[in-house]
Amino acid sequence: MERAERLRRVRAAGLARAEWRGRLAEDRVAARTVAVVNALHVDGAGPAEVAALLLEYGEQPPVRLTEVDVAALRGAAEEVRGVLVAPDPEAAVARLNALLARCGGPLRLTSHAGTAPWHPHIDSGDDAPWDEWFRAASAVALLAVVWERQGPPGAVCAARGCARVLIPYGAGPPRRYCSRRCATRERVAAHRARAAGDVSPSA
Repeated sequence: MERAERLRRVRAAGLARAEWRGRLAEDRVAARTVAVVNALHVDGAGPAEVAALLLEYGEQPPVRLTEVDVAALRGAAEEVRGVLVAPDPEAAVARLNALLARCGGPLRLTSHAGTAPWHPHIDSGDDAPWDEWFRAASAVALLAVVWERQGPPGAVCAARGCARVLIPYGAGPPRRYCSRRCATRERVAAHRARAAGDVSPSA
């Protein structure tokens, strides 16, 4: 019985570590970066919405945000957005380097007192303010994207009237739209434009 319980605990610990590794993977952090930037820039999200988003992307509860926290986060998100909308690799790297220079601390590893696997941080400490944490975590994630892809880490959605940003890289060709909804809307608009062009004028 003791052996079975020991095996159960080992397996549970392994699953927990795997789950955390997934939450802390660079692509997951980059996706969180984009989601928060869009929520604050496009949607005007408040404390409850931003907290829910952070929980969705793996932050440990409770996540308590005030209006002051969100105002500071919005400022940090605008800085990060500047990197994501850069038109070319040189501009993206210049903006990313400036963002990295603003981060509050040297590169270090932390496990948040054993509650997570070891992972890198460049904020001033594990209890850094939310905006400092977001700026630093986003900078590290976008640095990894540029390093791997050797191109700008983000783009603006190609759909007309959409100001959302996205990470254009994935398994297939570069992404152009922030969502299926935008992609579908653009396809429908293009189809209607072609159909209107094919209609012969009435005699």
